[in-house]
Amino acid sequence: MFAKSAVIASFLNLSALILSAQDKDFVSYSQEVKGTSLKFDMAAIPGGTFTMGSRPAEKGRREDEGPAHQVNLSPFWIGKYEVTWDLFEPFVYKQYEARLAPGSVSAEVDAVTRPTKPYLDMTFGMGKEGMPAIGMTQHAAILFCKWLYTRTGIFFRLPTEAEWEYACRAGSAEPYSFGSDTARLGEYAWYAANSSAKTHRVGEKKPNAWGLFDMHGNVAEWTADQYMPAFYKQGSNKTLRDPLAKPGKLYPLSVRGGSFADNASSLRSAARRGSDPDWKRIDPQIPKSNWWFPEAPFLGFRVVRPAVPPAKEEIEKYYNTPPIPDY
Repeated sequence: MFAKSAVIASFLNLSALILSAQDKDFVSYSQEVKGTSLKFDMAAIPGGTFTMGSRPAEKGRREDEGPAHQVNLSPFWIGKYEVTWDLFEPFVYKQYEARLAPGSVSAEVDAVTRPTKPYLDMTFGMGKEGMPAIGMTQHAAILFCKWLYTRTGIFFRLPTEAEWEYACRAGSAEPYSFGSDTARLGEYAWYAANSSAKTHRVGEKKPNAWGLFDMHGNVAEWTADQYMPAFYKQGSNKTLRDPLAKPGKLYPLSVRGGSFADNASSLRSAARRGSDPDWKRIDPQIPKSNWWFPEAPFLGFRVVRPAVPPAKEEIEKYYNTPPIPDY
């Protein structure tokens, strides 16, 4: 028991030393995608402890948002904006990436598995430039992160549910990052009441206190977690450290933030949702696509970069876990 505790303590001390050495560099920045003219903004989110979930009296609260519990998170960077088609499309289409690159696409980048060509317009007529990429599976979002890793040498991944909610709240304990007054929601979010039933260019509304745009609305966002309605019960009367409901099955996976198609209640910081096989209902393929949800024009994502990256073996495992077939 003593030996195990000593190992854990040593690991935590090492992590603290590594992070301390990085403190001077732990600031928001613009990430360039090597070999292209592309770049995207990453916001530095300090580590800390917050109350995850909603209070029993919160208007619109659902049972899967409780019990509210304490979570301690390590620092990380998160995308200032939702991933746009400008960044996602070069991953989808090798030929398009080659046109953006001043030289040839490297063999390592070329070896990254790319999505199958969608059989319909995955923008759903809502546009591309500056618009959030939509309709991809969680698997596609993870492989996009691998493409970024290959291009930049930096580990990116999807946010955990806890990281996402912490970043969304930006220090607020109220239903929304700006408070509880739904009359102000239109200042920060595109949702059913003001979106005209479509996505909008990222960053057009006000950001939260940590400079993140569209955390409420525009498109709902993938997280890294399995959606488990009762997952929060494990946090009763204790503080969880960097929790993750590791996926073990294809459905449901956790989605956060609400979208242009949702009402105000679904845009609350604590609101949760699970992915649904009905999002592939019209997919004619057998087995169904591992890459696209042809009935999810409301679904996108943003990326996270942990301040202390995992070991290379863990990175490879994250990127190379094969998808679960969808029949």
